[in-house]
Amino acid sequence: MPIRPPRPAAPGTSRTATRTGLAALAALVLTACSSTLPASVPVAGTHRPPATTAAALHRLVADGAPGAASLVTRDGRLAASRFAAAGVADLRSGRKIGRLDHFRAGSLTKTLVATVVLQLVGEGRLPLDDRVADRLPPGVPLSGAGGANDLRRVTVHQLLDHTSGLFNYTDDPRLAARLSGAGFPAHRYDRYTPAALLRIALAHRPTAAPGAAYAYSNTNYLLLGLVIRAVTGHPYAEELRRRILAPFGLRGTSFPGNSPALPAPHGRGYSRIDGHQVDSTAFDPSRAGAAGEMITTLGDLNRFFAALLGGRLLAPRQMTELRSEKATGGTYGLGLYATRLPCGTTVWGHNGDISGSYAQTAGTADGRHLVSYRVNTDAPVGRTDGTAVLAAEFCPPRTDRTRRS
Repeated sequence: MPIRPPRPAAPGTSRTATRTGLAALAALVLTACSSTLPASVPVAGTHRPPATTAAALHRLVADGAPGAASLVTRDGRLAASRFAAAGVADLRSGRKIGRLDHFRAGSLTKTLVATVVLQLVGEGRLPLDDRVADRLPPGVPLSGAGGANDLRRVTVHQLLDHTSGLFNYTDDPRLAARLSGAGFPAHRYDRYTPAALLRIALAHRPTAAPGAAYAYSNTNYLLLGLVIRAVTGHPYAEELRRRILAPFGLRGTSFPGNSPALPAPHGRGYSRIDGHQVDSTAFDPSRAGAAGEMITTLGDLNRFFAALLGGRLLAPRQMTELRSEKATGGTYGLGLYATRLPCGTTVWGHNGDISGSYAQTAGTADGRHLVSYRVNTDAPVGRTDGTAVLAAEFCPPRTDRTRRS
């Protein structure tokens, strides 16, 4: 298993694959379901002294992020979570990042979407090998010019694990120029429909034949949002609210649709354009939809992943499917990444990158030890990226490793 799988391209950017590895991460199952962890998956955090992410957060700020924050949960005790922050939430006022601040979560949306899809699979309403074309609402385009792309050849499973071969719509050169860089200020409030974004994707040749190779694509989860709507009769965001947000108390999480605003409290988001930090807090998130429009808090991310990895959202069979990385050669499960850290510890989760915000959640296989962290700018770059935050939390100190060896 690679130490750092490719970081997914996030809605609102032109990245095809990014560097850090989480990711990379369904009948309503609200009762506690037990799940059997694979024998090969180490459970991190057992009998280890408390670690701290503070130093890693300060390094992220030193490398250019205006602010960074993390929230750690141990032993499943959300009430006793540990919050740390560095830098500022607002360059103008100097306001610090708060524990309850809302922010854009980008592709972390995908793990919630995958969870609801797998709930529908568990209910017998959506087989994983169903053809996507048979599970879409009327009026959705099924193929591109010349028939190079054909959704009648793609399965639901291939959407979930990014083996569909469908072109990533955020990599379209014209759209990418509007979503990021110098084109962002003039086009930040442009509105898009899923059908329009899908047409952009289908106009490009596929990256591979369906099922032949892993290639991260926001188009896959854009389609899964439409699949949820067709199967349930409700918009995907309504199903996520009913099945996940309400039962598990994710009160700080929302799906804004076309609204450019963040709910209070919140800081500012910044994107570096032509060498300057540009305020990118407000924009129309319809560019992302089911692939990455979610707004959330650090506490809500820990609550969700504690419930998911702890087996309270999916039945055991679907938990096994969620973690299966066989089709991608150990790169991606079904909306979930397993990342092997330099110390050998494996953690599970996802990350998200969208204009002015980067966030990541990782946890032990049982969900009892979790860290969610964020920066209020685009994906971390420079000497320190987000892997250092994970290593600070899940890898024992060097002296402890030496003593136990």
